[in-house]
Amino acid sequence: MYQLIIDNIQKHVSLTEYEKNLFISFLSTKHIKKREFFLQEGEINTHAVFVLSGCLRAYRVDENGFEHILQFAIEDWWIIDVMSFISQKKSYLTIDAIENSHLALLSREHQLELFNKCPKFERYFRIITENRMASLQCRILEHISLPAAERYANFVKDYPKFMLQLPQNQIAAYLGITPEFLSKIRHKTPNKKA
Repeated sequence: MYQLIIDNIQKHVSLTEYEKNLFISFLSTKHIKKREFFLQEGEINTHAVFVLSGCLRAYRVDENGFEHILQFAIEDWWIIDVMSFISQKKSYLTIDAIENSHLALLSREHQLELFNKCPKFERYFRIITENRMASLQCRILEHISLPAAERYANFVKDYPKFMLQLPQNQIAAYLGITPEFLSKIRHKTPNKKA
């Protein structure tokens, strides 16, 4: 059941059988249904979530009722409200399922224990955190400097699996545009398979 997450870790660090078993001993699993919440704004994000199957999103709803999606997580991706998880304070984000999902959960307490018992895990989480920070920086720069059509083209190029799994209205919310405007962009794009 946990081979996917072990493979993900071993892309960055090699693990002994003892280290694999130690890590797995700290995990729990959860199934959530489409539209079910994993975390709601104001709650504390107590667990890092690895998607074994399905799709989640992290977002915030503004005072006008518009959703602003920060992140999607499909199979083989991690998702958390980083500030809440690290500080164990109230979350600013909501995380819910876009489709029925099977999740592996690692509590903050167990993560810190792993870091003490096996520094390889601290290295692994540092690497994926740095990669996420770099990705977010690129996304922010694109959002403030590129027109919507270019942001969409980059999304299609960078996340082809998402194009197969995500509804168009979710992609539009991620890009910060309306679904109607996304539809216009898609019809003007030469490669209409996306």
